[in-house]
Formats: sequence, C-alpha cells, structure tokens
Amino acid sequence: MKLFDEWRRNSPYYDETHEALATSLRRFIEREAVPHVDEWEKACIVPREFHRKAAAAGILGLGFPEEFGGTLEGVNSFHQLVKIEELAGAAAGGVMSGLLTHAVALPPLMTLGSEDVRKRIVPAILSGEKIIALAVTEPSGGSDVAQLKTRAERRGDEYIVNGSKTFISNGMRADVFLVAVRTGGAGMGGISILLIEAPTPGFDRTKLDKMGWHSSDTATLYFDNVRVPVENLIGPENEGFKHVLNNFNSERLGAAQQALAYSRVCLEEAGIWAGERDTFGKKLGQHPVIRSKLADMVRAINTTQAWTDLCAWQFDRGCASASDIALLKVQATRTFELVARESAQVLGGASYITGSKIERLYREVRVLAIGGGSEEILLDLAGRQMGFGAGFGIEDTRARATA
Repeated sequence: MKLFDEWRRNSPYYDETHEALATSLRRFIEREAVPHVDEWEKACIVPREFHRKAAAAGILGLGFPEEFGGTLEGVNSFHQLVKIEELAGAAAGGVMSGLLTHAVALPPLMTLGSEDVRKRIVPAILSGEKIIALAVTEPSGGSDVAQLKTRAERRGDEYIVNGSKTFISNGMRADVFLVAVRTGGAGMGGISILLIEAPTPGFDRTKLDKMGWHSSDTATLYFDNVRVPVENLIGPENEGFKHVLNNFNSERLGAAQQALAYSRVCLEEAGIWAGERDTFGKKLGQHPVIRSKLADMVRAINTTQAWTDLCAWQFDRGCASASDIALLKVQATRTFELVARESAQVLGGASYITGSKIERLYREVRVLAIGGGSEEILLDLAGRQMGFGAGFGIEDTRARATA
C-alpha cells in the first residue's frame, strides 16, 4: 500500500529484501485473493487450494527452517510485518486469519516438539496440505489461561482428554490442533500442551457465526475421552503455561501490524473517495474538515507504526518488553478504530453498504481489539509489569526516566 511503501523506503529498519518481498506478496494477493474475497466471505471459508498456492509462493514457510519446507535464513520480524501488510491488501481480516493460524500454532511445536513429531507434522503444514490451529481459549474464560479446565489424564502410554475450547480460528477445517490442557493441579503450574489430530474418536466441533472475519471459520471444540499418544506431549509435562505466554508477544506484535495495515486500507479508500466526490461545488477533499480528518488519520497511523517498528527491532534482539508490546497492541487497535470510523464519515452512506471495504473492515475492528488479549487485560498487564499499584508512583517514574 502506498503509505507503507513510502514509510518502508525511508525507514532504517527495512532493506531491499523487504522491498522484494512486498512486491512479490502484493502480486500474489492481487492475483489469488482480491478477485475472490467476496465469494469467500459469502462461503465463510478460505479454500484449501489457497493454502497450497500460498505455500508454493513461500508465504507459509516464511520464518521456518528450510529442512521443514520453510525459508528462515535472513528472515527477521520486519519480513513478517511486510507479509502482514501485503496480505491486508485483500481488505478482509478473515483471509489473513484463515491463512496464518500456523504462525501462532507452530512456534511452540518447533521449539518443544520431538524430532519425530516435527518431521511428521510441520512439512505438511508448510506445504498447505494440512491446517493447524491453536486451542487455548475456553468457554469458562479467555485471557485467564492459568485457570483453564480442559483436563488430560495420563493412562499408560496415552492421555485421556475431556473439556472444550472456543473461539478457535480454523477450528472447523484444521487437521491438527495444539491444545493447552491441565495435566496437574490448579494454576499455571499444571498446564501442558498436547498435539491432537483430527478426526479422532471423541472429538467434535461446531461452527460459530461472527460479526466479521467471515472468510475465516471459527469453532467450538469438544473433547470427550479423546485418546492422545504420550509422544504428542509438546514440551515437559506441567510446563506449558510459560510457552503459551511466550507466544503472546509475537502474536500481539502481528496484531498491531494488522490493525495498522487495515487502517491504511481504510485511509486510502477515504482518500480516493475524497478526491473524486463533488460536494458544494468542489471536491470533498478540498473541504478543510475533510483534509483535517485525513491528516489526523496519517498522524495516528505513522506514530503507531514507529512504535511497532521499534518493538519489532527489540523483539529480534531479545530485549522486547511484554508491557510495551501489550500497550502497542492497544494503541494500534485504537488507531484502527479511529481510522475506520473517520473513513466511514468521509464516505458517508457509501461506507454502510455491503461490499465496501470500509464496511467490512469496520466490522472487524473488535476482533483485533479483543483477540490476543483485550484492551482491559493488556493495560492491566502493562500496569502491573511497570509496578503501578505496588508502591511505584510518579516520583519513581521520574527517577527511572532520568536514571
């Protein structure tokens, strides 16, 4: 997108490899996604063939080891930001969600899974032949992962799993699930991660209808005495909680870039409309109030992109702050909400008609603001990590700032 092109070319964080990736991805999305988005939205699903085409284009494997079918050498967080930016060109969050659930499900498997499990599962995912989903959220609670109730009891060389998960992206289509389960006592110390393959006896799922992301299927999962081989335990038993949390930083960084990318889609739609629409004897964009709206949107987007790039730079160097990334995600989704609203105001009634990019994206603001941690959860997380409410006051803030 034009605004991001200019930003990238003038930024010290991006180089010619990011430029080449952007060009390749943009052509792919314009050819393989944009002509079909309305069809996919009505069907409420992204076809598996799209996964295979994305795999052949190198999209699914970006950032994963070559031995499993990926492209890892030289890839950093900014390549991932570019990927998200260009996939957003389809102007449908469901397309990105439907395609990229492996981006949050595979990292724990790559880090903690046995060699046999990785060789059996990962190449099939990165080739687009199989789809993987991450299953953490439960009907009884979302962000409070430490209190999850789905239980897995060890019986000989198997785990017996009972419980349910909900709001699972790609839950209806996925062939493989990375599932957070309780194998020990209460709290964070009793949580493990299991790989569960479908179909399997005792496993069922039902589709959930949503406000937005229509082309991404979402489901509730049910486990009724599901038998899982012990070799499908990912990482040490009862140590899964920290690995689930570690996954959140990259997920939230990606969510921030999604929010910014969709903000730019809305802004560009509003800018085109303002340049073409005649009102009161002149172009809509020549009215000061409209110019001011557009300029304010650019202000919000660019300031948030600068923070996103900084967090990505820190992430690549292992010095990223969980509190900063939590606050960034809130900032980015609030920017998206602002830009979607103001763009709708610029288009007026045209923004309310089904088929408008802004109409579709406006419905998708909430899922980014809630998914991966709601604003309330993330603001509280950041406040606790920075010491607010525990004797850390304004004088301490000034002292740290000048230290």
